[in-house]
Parts: sequence; structure tokens; C-alpha cells
Amino acid sequence: MVRRYLNKANSILEWGKVLLPHSSLRFYPPSFTLRDPVSEGVTAAIQSGKEVVVIVYNLQNFIDVAAELTQIQHHQLIKQIKKQFRLAVLKELNEQDIIMLHDQYGEGITLYLKVDYDRYRLSDIDQLVKNLALIVEQGLQTEYPSVPLTIETGYMFIEKNHYTIQDMVAKAHRQAIAMAEKRLATKYDNMIYNIKKIISKKNIRLMAQPIIDVETKEIWAWEILTRGPKGTSLENPLTLFSVARQTGTLYELEMLVIEKAIEQIKGNKNKSNFFVNCTPITLGNIRFTRDLENLMRKYGGRISPKQITFEVTENDSITGLKNFSYNIKKLRLMGYKIAVDDTGSGYSNLSTISEIMPDVIKIDRSVIQNIDKNSLKESMLKGLMLVAREAGSLVVAEGIENEDEALVLTRNNVDLAQGYFYAPPTLLMNEIAN
Repeated sequence: MVRRYLNKANSILEWGKVLLPHSSLRFYPPSFTLRDPVSEGVTAAIQSGKEVVVIVYNLQNFIDVAAELTQIQHHQLIKQIKKQFRLAVLKELNEQDIIMLHDQYGEGITLYLKVDYDRYRLSDIDQLVKNLALIVEQGLQTEYPSVPLTIETGYMFIEKNHYTIQDMVAKAHRQAIAMAEKRLATKYDNMIYNIKKIISKKNIRLMAQPIIDVETKEIWAWEILTRGPKGTSLENPLTLFSVARQTGTLYELEMLVIEKAIEQIKGNKNKSNFFVNCTPITLGNIRFTRDLENLMRKYGGRISPKQITFEVTENDSITGLKNFSYNIKKLRLMGYKIAVDDTGSGYSNLSTISEIMPDVIKIDRSVIQNIDKNSLKESMLKGLMLVAREAGSLVVAEGIENEDEALVLTRNNVDLAQGYFYAPPTLLMNEIAN
């Protein structure tokens, strides 16, 4: 037991060094200098117009393997691992592309690499990551055939929209570590790369579906819907937002949707009301109201906040989001309206209604589907209508697909309705009639 803890302590001490990108690729202890070679190298690469990829090699069972070795064997193993990575990097890469090979990540090594799109494609990078891992594993197996050390890999491109280089590097490093630990497949890695490219190029499409006044049958508002690039794996909004969530880009994607919506509303001078979906995570972000004000100044012009309703999607609980309630209050003071989506699909959104007292409650299609054939569902609708009236909220019934369902809404004095029975979400925002 004592040896196991001593070995872990030695491991931490041994791995706290840096491998610098010069001809001899020597290890350099950063504690003796105030310079930050990683940040300097990343800054220079970005300023030269290149991308930077952070590649993590996770030595998955390193601690367990090391605990079974003597102190001398353990020390030799660490040296051998570092040697194999030096050899692999020198064999597979041009020296000018290397920013840093760093063992700052406890049980792994991190490679910071400049990427020139004229010479590298994503498939090339993926193959490079695998080749380096394979070379190291083969070298270790040759030197230590009885040591079952395995390497998992992950990589992430550094975004350029954070406040400091250190933030950008740290975020990409965390995501690359997560990818290595989750053992994500190449296909999924491609999705991550693509969604970052979508956000940076603002390559999304906005569509809209009308929300109908049940009594007058007139269009009361439009709900803005998002699609990824046509013909790609991220065209489907569920996939698009799922990958954004897992890669830490959800806020950026949702702010992009808001930006393009405001831009297109201004472009066609439309005076209608618009619903924009936002997760509680985005609405609870401390930057949200400030970023929204900046977008309105940039694109808004004659657009009134009263035209825009932020629809709180029920994918996340608002519990623990300390800025959520504050932002909701501030949005109301700014003139925006708030809606709660998917009401009736679970208990959690009823607590959300009591928390924020929304202007609009949207009843989930699971309640509406076949409501004309199910008296229990109609009773549920009546109950939700009572909740809405108590909260002072208008009601939108979602997912209306036929006339019989629409008649139930009329019978129960539902305010608004939305669904394929009225119109599919096929209109681009800039094609909506004034």
C-alpha cells in the first residue's frame, strides 16, 4: 500500500515537465520561468491565420500499471513513455508545425499542433492522432512486453471567440480530455469539428412555423426553427443541438440563432411576433442579457423587444442556475416575453411555470395527439388551461395534425395553436410575408 502511494506521488512529480519544440525536443521545467510557451505558440499560430488543434493521449491504466512496479521500474517506464512520444512526434510531424508536446495532463500527454488547411484535412489529423498512439504503443510493447499500457486519444480545435488565449487553450484542452476519456468514435469527432465550423461560419438555416389564433384563424406569431447545413449530418436540429451541448458550444449556437433571427426580422421589416427557443442553460448565462443588448444594437433597428418571445425549452432544470431568474426578470423589464415549452410532458415544467409565471404556455404535442379520441387527454388539457389562467398565461397547443384535434381546441377555448394542420415549417424567415 505504501509503495502504491509513493509511486503515485512520484508519477505526479515526474509528469510535471514540458517537451519543447526544438531540434533536440528536451524537457523543460516551466517552474523556472514566467513565460507561457503554450499561449505564445498558440497566439503566433492564430495571428498567422492557422488553426490550432489540441491532441490528448490518455494513458488509461497508467496508475494501476505503475503501482505494480518497483520504484526503479516505474522511473524507467516514465522515461520510456516520454522517449516513445518524442520518437513518434519526430517521425510523423514537421517540426515547424509543433507548438508544444506537454505532459501537464496527469496521466497523459498533450500535443499542441498548428494546422494549415492547405496541407491538413480533418481525416489527416485523425489519422495522425491514431498513428502517434500506435507508434507509442508498439514501442512500449517492444520495451515492456508484459506491461499492458493502453492509450486513448481525443482532440479538439481551439475556438477563437473567447476572451483570452489562456481561456481558449484551457477549454479546448478540457474538451480533448473528455473526448479521450469517453473514447469517442471518429464519426463523432467529425461532428464536433463540423459544428464548430458551422458556428464560426454562421452556417445555419432558419425556418418558421406560424402560430394561429384559434378563434380568428389568423397568424398570431411565428416560431423560429433551426436547421444545420442542408445535406449534412447536422441538418437535423436534434443532432445539431445535441452535439453543441456535448462540445460546450450550446450557448454560442443559440446566440447565433438569435442573431440571425433578429437580422432577418429586420431585413423584411416584419411586425409580427416571433418565438425563439432557448435552453435554461443559455437563459441563465451571466452574459446573456448583455450579449442580447449588443445584438439588438447591431441588428435591431426598428425591431421592438415586444415582438420577441423567448421560449424556455424543457431539456434542463432551472434548479441551480443562479442567474436564470435574474435574467428572466431583466428580459421582462427590457420588454421581451417569456414562454414555457413542452408543458404536460413532465412534472418539472409545472414547477418552471410557478417559478417564472410565463406570458405563454405551450402544451406539448403528447397531450394533443389523438386528443379527439381520448377523454383523459382532454381532461389534462382542461387542467393545464386552469393552470395557465391562474398564471395569467396564454396557451398554445402544439402538434395539431388534423381537423378533429383542432375542434377540441375550439371547444375548450384554447387561445393559440400550431401544427402541420395549419402549416408546416417550410418558410425561410426572409420569405415570410409582411
